[in-house]
Formats: sequence, structure tokens, C-alpha cells
Amino acid sequence: MSQPQTQTQTQKGPLFAYRSFIEKGELHEDSAQGYAAEKLQSLWDRLSEYQIVRGTSGWRKRLGLSRRKVQPGPQGLYLYGPVGRGKSMLMDLFYEAVASENKRRVHFHEFMLEVHGTMHVWRQQNGKVEDPLTKIATGIAKETWLLCFDEFQVDNIADAMILGRLFDALFNEGVVVVATSNAHPDNLYERGLQRERFIPFIDTLKNRVALLELHAERDYRRDRLVDMGVYFTPLGPAADGELVAAFNALTDIASGEPEDLSVMGRVVLVPKAAKGVAWFEFADLCEKPLGSPDYLAIAKAYHTVFIANVPILPPAKRNEAKRMVTLIDALYESKINVVVSAAAEPDALCTEGDTASAFERTASRLMEMQSDDYIRARPI
Repeated sequence: MSQPQTQTQTQKGPLFAYRSFIEKGELHEDSAQGYAAEKLQSLWDRLSEYQIVRGTSGWRKRLGLSRRKVQPGPQGLYLYGPVGRGKSMLMDLFYEAVASENKRRVHFHEFMLEVHGTMHVWRQQNGKVEDPLTKIATGIAKETWLLCFDEFQVDNIADAMILGRLFDALFNEGVVVVATSNAHPDNLYERGLQRERFIPFIDTLKNRVALLELHAERDYRRDRLVDMGVYFTPLGPAADGELVAAFNALTDIASGEPEDLSVMGRVVLVPKAAKGVAWFEFADLCEKPLGSPDYLAIAKAYHTVFIANVPILPPAKRNEAKRMVTLIDALYESKINVVVSAAAEPDALCTEGDTASAFERTASRLMEMQSDDYIRARPI
């Protein structure tokens, strides 16, 4: 959730904003979230003083020897715990309450892609620089002294091998880091190649950010799914809007990025995915030569699958109907949540032809997948 803040809320900090949403009934009171909001408030209080003293010392500026006066930044905060507990929402409240333009909230994967891209440009322009990461960190710090990372995770060796040097340099420049993650720092890049070279970064991170496990009482994303519904018909602007709203609610309004899944030497394109949620058009899944291995790979990779624009399936679309049967079987057996926009209710999608009989089970499963019991059976 990312809510617009009033000037009063911004002035008073994230804890005030959190309590305001509870009073208005837009959030449920949760002791774990409340404690996290208090910790973020304490950091916000420290940052309000930290911002003021940063800058260039006067005599150096007058002599033309301008250089940023860097002081050690306050210890940041690393929120970790299961999905759906409100980590991103709380960080958003904190971020919006910080009254500075020199801040940035960014998905960690996106940030690292930018760093790798900048390193590539440096090498093209300057040849082999001894340590471009120090210069990159200095450039980042000139523009941004507060970095808020969503979904802090490390899953490839390219990131793992540079994080220590990069973050040492960022912290030395006085940058403050706030992050959300599903994993404790000790579990980052678990079983990764050359992980022993990654361990110093974990130690650095734990020294420069306070760790706080957020294990809220409720899975708020799952509750949103129950409240909003998961099957929208008939097709049209209303169903489109409901589907987009559900995707936004489950991904905290992340736009999503294309992803590739490797399946038995082939690649299955996922048009849009974020935070364990994948979005497909019906045509992406059932009008292409995909089968059970592909659908099982999708079920393994995501906890929720969106299927947009499911049409009526007459006898002429028997192949598409058969793939729909296989798809729903794979998702159902894996207990994956499914959000659908369709031309009709499940039992009216395929009523003619030689696939109609097999589709009766699919229709029954699609109806069961709308039930509270099915949705609540698996945390998301």
C-alpha cells in the first residue's frame, strides 16, 4: 500500500501516519506492525537532524575547495519476514514522511541492474578502472543520501561479488539504508557459488542496519484476495479494472517486469511478474504449444497466477480448451491462487465438443478456487 500523506502526517512521521490509517479503518491494528512503525519513527527522528548538518563546510566552499562534509549516517533498518505482512507498506509510510528530495525508493533488483549498467559504461569510457564501485557510490551519494530497497534479495553471483565493495563505499559516503526482505541477512545468497566471498557483506550489512523481523498476525495480501474476489465476468472495462486492482493490491502497486522461465531447455515467457505474482493473457498460456511441464514450472515459481481474457471455448477451440484443463489441473494440485477474467462463469465456458466433459472438472475447480478455504490454504 502506498497512501498519499498530508503535510501534517509528513511532519509527524511514519508512526503518526500508521495510527491515522488505523483510526480511519484503512488498516487493522497489528502489534508487530505497530512495533515496526515505532522503530521507523525513531529512525525518522534521527534523520531529521542528520539531514540538516550534511553539506559543504563554509571555509572550503569560500576558497573553492568544495567537498561534501560526510558524517557517519545513522544506523538504518532491515525489515524481514513472510510475505504479505505489511513490510513494504510500512517502508512506504516512512519514505513518504522523510521531507527530502535526496532520497530514493527502488526495487533492489532494479537498483543492481542500474549498477551493473553503470559499471559497463565506466569500463567503456575509462578502460579498466581499479575500483569503479567507489566512484559509482560517490555518484549515488551526491544525489541520494537515503536508499529504501524493496525486496532485498541476492540470487546471482554477479551481484554477490560486488555488494561488499559497493555498500562499504555507500556507507562511507554517509548513505542510510532501509530495506525489506523475506530473508534474514544470514540467509541471503544461500548455497550460492563462492558464497564465502559474500560473507563479509553480510557482516557489513548487519553492522550498518538494525534487524527487525516482522511476523504480523495476518497475511494481509491473502486477506485482500479474499475481499476483492478472484473471478471477474463478463469481459470488459469493469473486469479489466478489477483485475488490475487485484494485481496492484497483491504487489503493492509494483508495475511488474517480464521474466523468463527455463523449462526442459525451452523458455516460457512471463509477460509481467512481481512479488511472486505472474500475469498472463489466456493466449499466452493456452494458444501456444505449452503443456504440463510448463504449467508446473509456473506453479513452482509463483504463488498467484493471473489469467486475463478467458474466452468462450467452442469446439473449434478444442486445443485451447485442453490446455486450459491441463493448466488448471497443474495450478489446482499445486494450491496456487488464480485470478481470472472470463467471458462467462466457469460452467459456461466450455459446454460443447469433445472437451466439454473433461472441462466439467476444470469448471468445478475454478469455482472451488474462489472459496475462502482454498485461498487461505496457502500463505501468499
